[in-house]
Amino acid sequence: MSNGGVNEGRRRFLTAATSVVGAAGVVGAAVPFVGSWNPSAKAKAAGAPVKANLGKIEPGQMIIVEWRGKPVYVVRRTAESIADLEKLNDQVRDPNSAEPQQPEYVKGVARTIPGKEEFLILLGLCTHLGCAPMYRPEVGAADLGGADWLGGFFCPCHGSKFDLAGRVMKGVPAPINLEVPPHSYETDSVIVIGVDQEA
Repeated sequence: MSNGGVNEGRRRFLTAATSVVGAAGVVGAAVPFVGSWNPSAKAKAAGAPVKANLGKIEPGQMIIVEWRGKPVYVVRRTAESIADLEKLNDQVRDPNSAEPQQPEYVKGVARTIPGKEEFLILLGLCTHLGCAPMYRPEVGAADLGGADWLGGFFCPCHGSKFDLAGRVMKGVPAPINLEVPPHSYETDSVIVIGVDQEA
């Protein structure tokens, strides 16, 4: 009597079916487990760090990332727009950012981490009443001052204007520069908002 009356085809089928069901169970348990590594909405609102990929931002373009329930503007500035910042020193209230609206490691007129001047990271909230300023990078915009406008941010709520370093212009309701949140570079193309840059 061969195989003691055991059907080999049926045994292979049951073994394969059990393996498939077991694998599906492992995947079903792993997906929520791995997903739990990402910060929850509650943790993000409480201030969990968030990452942004800078590699896909074209020169002159801006993306918005949410951190602590607030918009963070990430702007890739052109070399020309960075050079233009010095020309605006007499038109802004706080040209050297003496007011503490940025971390200690954010330096200079460009208001960035030294060596990373190309990227501007700002909280997208007007320092007057918290409206979201519009990104207006076009130079010479007639509705924003014509030839004097070298690009920046315009708050539609009460008319405050900021340059492409987030510095507030003179004669507008906003009293201080836009805030620079804590941030650091994980790689040349990835920033972490909410984690301070190490000295």
